[in-house]
Amino acid sequence: MTAGRLLLGATPLGQPSDASPRLIEALGSADVVAAEDTRRVRTLARALEVRITGKVVSFFDHVEASRVPALVDEIAAGATVLVVSDAGMPLISDPGHRLVSACVDAGLPVRCLPGPSAVTTALAVSGLPSDRFCFEGFVPRKQSARRAWLASLEHEQRTCVFFESPRRLPACLRDAVEQLGGARRAVVCRELTKVHEEVVRGSLAELATWAADGVLGEITVVLAGATPRADLAPLVAEVENLTRQGIRVKDACAQVIAATPGAPSRRDLYDAVLRSRR
Repeated sequence: MTAGRLLLGATPLGQPSDASPRLIEALGSADVVAAEDTRRVRTLARALEVRITGKVVSFFDHVEASRVPALVDEIAAGATVLVVSDAGMPLISDPGHRLVSACVDAGLPVRCLPGPSAVTTALAVSGLPSDRFCFEGFVPRKQSARRAWLASLEHEQRTCVFFESPRRLPACLRDAVEQLGGARRAVVCRELTKVHEEVVRGSLAELATWAADGVLGEITVVLAGATPRADLAPLVAEVENLTRQGIRVKDACAQVIAATPGAPSRRDLYDAVLRSRR
């Protein structure tokens, strides 16, 4: 028997009309629809005026591992299995990786029906640089882990996209101010493509104030990359060269910093000069 295939279908973030023709066709023809939420996929099908003729099975985090063997067997036996998450692209902080890996290991076809993704949608509307970016998934739940994760982004120069629970967003933004500084730019995207879509841009300090009273809806955050920091060693050498010309250390530090993009603070450079003289 000819082997079946695994289809990964991107579903609309909010507006059913964003569904691709390929997704609509797959919903009506797949032998099995493995959905993160079976009720939501049926609601989507009704909105698209599609009748799901195949078997619908739940496929969320806690059942994914147990579902994989049977789904792989069905694909191997000739079935087309369509995987859909609640919204956006499957596998992007959603179930599906185990099934894809199992199909790859078994030599079974895996195809993607591309479409909406909160990651690229938020990045596009953010107004922040999009030529290089990283995706960090969901923010750690515990404060200690969250702060450590934020600290790891201190020197990340790429634009960073991540998801956060609306309930934890205020605390996350407060921690971001402490770990990254209140001036760092960011964008909070709420309810993308939906009726109450909101895109709020500003500094981390401004966004923390905005979110303080609580936020509702699906949240995607886009964080500006860190400004490249100049290497201290050559700057110290420049300061020393100026002091040999009779310029005071503090004035020399100010002059070097003014002429150097991405330079450290005047205090950091001054301290580095003093340390080099010990």
